[in-house]
Amino acid sequence: MVWKDLIGIITTGILFVFTLVLNQNHTVMAQQGLNGTSFQLGNMTFSHRLASVNGIQLHYVIGGHGPPIVLLHGWPETWYEFRLIMPALAKNYTVIAPYLRGLGDSSKPLTGYDGKTVAEDIHQLVTKLGYKSIFLAGGDVGALMAYPYAAAHPTEVKKLAVWEAPIVGLTAPGRTPVWWFFFHQVRDLPEALVTGKETTYLSWFYNNLAYNPAAITQDAINQYVSHYSAPGGMRAGFEYYRAFPQDANQNMNYSKTKLTMPVLALGGGYNPAFGGNLTMPIIAYSMKLAAQNVQTIVVPNSGHWIQEEQPVVLVRLLDNFFSGKTATGTSK
Repeated sequence: MVWKDLIGIITTGILFVFTLVLNQNHTVMAQQGLNGTSFQLGNMTFSHRLASVNGIQLHYVIGGHGPPIVLLHGWPETWYEFRLIMPALAKNYTVIAPYLRGLGDSSKPLTGYDGKTVAEDIHQLVTKLGYKSIFLAGGDVGALMAYPYAAAHPTEVKKLAVWEAPIVGLTAPGRTPVWWFFFHQVRDLPEALVTGKETTYLSWFYNNLAYNPAAITQDAINQYVSHYSAPGGMRAGFEYYRAFPQDANQNMNYSKTKLTMPVLALGGGYNPAFGGNLTMPIIAYSMKLAAQNVQTIVVPNSGHWIQEEQPVVLVRLLDNFFSGKTATGTSK
């Protein structure tokens, strides 16, 4: 090896470490600025908080009073996807909505994006808040993290609600994954291609997975893009997809013991990525493999973004389910 090559390798390494430090400093400064800040959603007060869990700093939003509901967001969104349902839920529940590891203003470590690790992040947060058991809900990637949480801590999840994601490793035979599942798993290439074009790329998903794209407002898109385009944001998001092979092995192992708590599996009635009109939630097959007591409901006039396209319906479904009332909707 010539000295020129060696110097090049050393320089590349130094630049990598320098970039990583800058990314972490950006996250720390954002966390410090938000910690303890209160704000209003509807007529309810919420606050930004930080917690040291599982070797990282987790940023979460909390508000309301009553039994705890933990809401886990999906990709490419943040806790802000729940802004339309949190005020109504907070009247009867303590609502806890974390930024998942690597996303928003939570720490952005290089590793740990598999379901088991992220579920442990959330479990340690719940424990720090002093709760022995919770209601747990999540959509998209949030559902992929909610399942291993419930599987690892089955006596601590009173009820589980999930939507809009086939559980990796427990998918229906013959179903072909959508294109971005493959693209996002390629190492380094997605970051290189979307840098500087985050708004264009992410907006494709908000627009093309929706029954009513107007429900995902420009303000919401700006919120999401600002976090994902921050240093390390897109890479962290892609790491969730790169962890899918690891998730599949974990989930197949978890599914050997079926969940016993009640499970609500929801799905939008129209999703272009899965062929348009749907008569069964895409998550239903997975959860029937994973749990004993599963109720499935299709939400009419909604695509992938149920929490934004049909927030009133989602609040009613979650409240009815968690409180023990009779759920209403298109049940399957």
